[in-house]
Amino acid sequence: MKKLIVGNWKMNGNLTANQDLLVALAGNQNVASGACDAAVCAPVSYLFQLKNVLETTRWTWGAQDVSAHDAGAYTGEVSAGMLKDFNVRYVLVGHSERRQYHGESDSLVAAKAQRALAAGITPIVCVGETLAERERGETMDVVKRQLAAVIHAVGHCATELVVAYEPVWAIGTGQTASPPQAQAVHAVLRAQLVAACGEHGMSSRILYGGSMTAANAAALLAENDIDGGLIGGASLKPTDFSSILFAASAA
Repeated sequence: MKKLIVGNWKMNGNLTANQDLLVALAGNQNVASGACDAAVCAPVSYLFQLKNVLETTRWTWGAQDVSAHDAGAYTGEVSAGMLKDFNVRYVLVGHSERRQYHGESDSLVAAKAQRALAAGITPIVCVGETLAERERGETMDVVKRQLAAVIHAVGHCATELVVAYEPVWAIGTGQTASPPQAQAVHAVLRAQLVAACGEHGMSSRILYGGSMTAANAAALLAENDIDGGLIGGASLKPTDFSSILFAASAA
């Protein structure tokens, strides 16, 4: 199975800088050759730009959030149907920053995943523990609970999920789970998917999203159950992102 590398711009970007970055990424030979799969998740205001620049390449693109509602009086929200108008392939749901700053619950994340799947968009379901939870030895219980809510909501469609393990304590801090630490969590998530989906769970992609960089990508991607990366800050730097894509192609 090819590795999947997904860039998450978070709340960054402008039209001029985006154009330069996207043009640089569009020419990446590791993606162009099909050696790895790659996507960019950008603020919704820039989805038209991603579509315009990347639609003739092997790159795919995605959004950073989606409403749990189809339509209606929900000012400021964006529905899965609206995202589909931009040929979005992926959408992040339950990112740790959404859970932390917007109080998103496991049940809300599950509802968002349902809406995405119903529109033909693949949700990238983010799970992960805080530093306090890790120190209390609760890591596995936390990530299993978060994923279980989504599996329960989507049923047999769980085979269509991408899961991203993002230890909250390693996001934007410069810290990273060691490859064995990350693999241990990925193995638990894999077992949970297999229990829910049978052998199809073996082919579900589980990404690592805790500060993967050009320096540590190869070691992390060498682990058996790490199928790619969800990349934050490094995805805004063409050289760093290209190094991660090279590591993914060689893994």
